[in-house]
Amino acid sequence: MKEREKFSSRLGFILISAGCAIGLGNIWRFPYITGKYGGAAFVIIYLIFLVILGLPIMVMEFSVGRASKQSVATAFKTLEPKGTKWHWFGYIAIVGNYLLMMFYTTIGGWMVAYIFKMITGQFTGLSPDGVSNIFSSMLQQPWYMTFWMLVVTVGGFFICSFGLQNGVEKITKGMMLCLLFLIIVLCVRSITLPGASEGLKFYLIPDFSKFSENGIADTIFAAMGQAFFTLSIGMGSMTIFGSYIDKKRSLTGEAISISLLDTFVAILAGLIIFPACFAFGVHPGEGPSLVFVTLPNIFNQMPGGQFWGALFFIFLSFAALSTIIAVFENIVSFSIDLWNVSRKKAVIVNAILIILLSLPCVFGFNLLSGIQPLGAGSTIQDLEDFIISNNVLPLGSLVFLLFCTIKRGWGWKNFLAEADAGDGMKFPAWARLYIKYCLPVIVLVIFIFGYYTKFFVS
Repeated sequence: MKEREKFSSRLGFILISAGCAIGLGNIWRFPYITGKYGGAAFVIIYLIFLVILGLPIMVMEFSVGRASKQSVATAFKTLEPKGTKWHWFGYIAIVGNYLLMMFYTTIGGWMVAYIFKMITGQFTGLSPDGVSNIFSSMLQQPWYMTFWMLVVTVGGFFICSFGLQNGVEKITKGMMLCLLFLIIVLCVRSITLPGASEGLKFYLIPDFSKFSENGIADTIFAAMGQAFFTLSIGMGSMTIFGSYIDKKRSLTGEAISISLLDTFVAILAGLIIFPACFAFGVHPGEGPSLVFVTLPNIFNQMPGGQFWGALFFIFLSFAALSTIIAVFENIVSFSIDLWNVSRKKAVIVNAILIILLSLPCVFGFNLLSGIQPLGAGSTIQDLEDFIISNNVLPLGSLVFLLFCTIKRGWGWKNFLAEADAGDGMKFPAWARLYIKYCLPVIVLVIFIFGYYTKFFVS
């Protein structure tokens, strides 16, 4: 078997893994729930859960990848004790990665399309309703959305075709460095707007009264959920990057670096959004409406708004594309590991497959809008997102936890030895009982509460 390619640098590994974790949820979800649940007070709780919940599972994903030198498709089969069936999860993880890309490519296409809308001045002089109509009109154009989905998908797989170092690492490293530069520039612009100080107070000064307004339990669960989902753990997205690194550095320190970078981007996104919203008296909505309706309205009112709007959507596109390229690399690696095919063949076959699988999401807003799988007003994208966010990620994380802690799996000793190999921070061995018994219960609570809030809370 051909020797597995490695990252050319530690920086490449950290930036690409962070690029996979840094997604659109950082930009359109984190700022909103931070403001809703008390600003800085919520951030403190979120960071605690990031350390005690997200980090251990990320280290486990990296460890499974590095020990097996395989993607999640075959990693469990390589490490599992004889006679066990842990490798079955590999097939679920494969499906999960495909499902994620079935709707993420569409959203990535929206981002790139909006760069051109901003550059060409399509929002200039429009009323708030006019800006909203541009987004609604786009959703009703299946072939327009298909074009931008194709741009994102073909571009992502084209980068993967050059290999790990010359394609994925080189391009993603450049995109991530540009992303970090752009977010700092946009932050400076936002916080220097007249009236931005009120937004900074709302976002950064702890307001513990929000705890009682929203309920302490809801606040804690919101922090727990954001910490869990922000790192893209549970479906093997990080396992692949673990398989590409050597044993020079221990994995806990690397996971902390990636988590800090992910959190840094999320917090700075809030520093762009809240000061700008307060400066222009606009309520910061949540989800797509924030990005595609609220913010274009703000840029319309801002001096030089066309320029700043274009920069913002370039930044968002980098956030989306870094995730897409990372998951595409995972998908390509599945094919190489499972069937021992060439990278070129894996890229071509999967590019065609992802394009076809992405069409239901694209058409779900127009040609197939009559299909409302989760109730009135829902779309095919909502279903795909629900399967990933509420099922594959939490249950997949539970599999990694059990695999790395129980004797009938890979086991605690093997996991700890792999995680601690190399220089740097070691995984806390004293936390074994918490990792083995408490953390799986927390993940199950997140899974159950996700269903509860989806179907029983109006």
